[in-house]
Amino acid sequence: MIFEPNISLEVLNSWGENTMTDFLDINFTKIGEDYLEATMPVNAKTKQPLGLLHGGANVVLAETLGSVAATLTIDTTKQYCVGLEINANHLKSVKEGSVTGITKPIHLGKKTQVWEVKIYTDQGDLSCISRITMAVIDKR
Repeated sequence: MIFEPNISLEVLNSWGENTMTDFLDINFTKIGEDYLEATMPVNAKTKQPLGLLHGGANVVLAETLGSVAATLTIDTTKQYCVGLEINANHLKSVKEGSVTGITKPIHLGKKTQVWEVKIYTDQGDLSCISRITMAVIDKR
């Protein structure tokens, strides 16, 4: 397992209290051997004026997943992770229900990490694919 072995979903979900993650109702749902999963509802908080899931909400979900996953792979007493770059390709519009994001590592280096995030509809269709590059910074 690449993640901190003693972390629970309850702890991960508590990290987002009183943040954008909490506001958008992003909820961590699974920790796997090499992946992290979270859901986000498609509702008034996450839709754009045309009634579709806002691309920015997808990016928030992707950045949340990548940032938390990166943090789970380091010794947080010595380092922390911050985003360097993120991109997203919106492939299928979503009007209702929820979306599920799954992140997996592409590169876990000493100073950078790259994570892929795939976001799916309730029907299992790929609606967005994102890649985030994280900087791993030593604490002073």
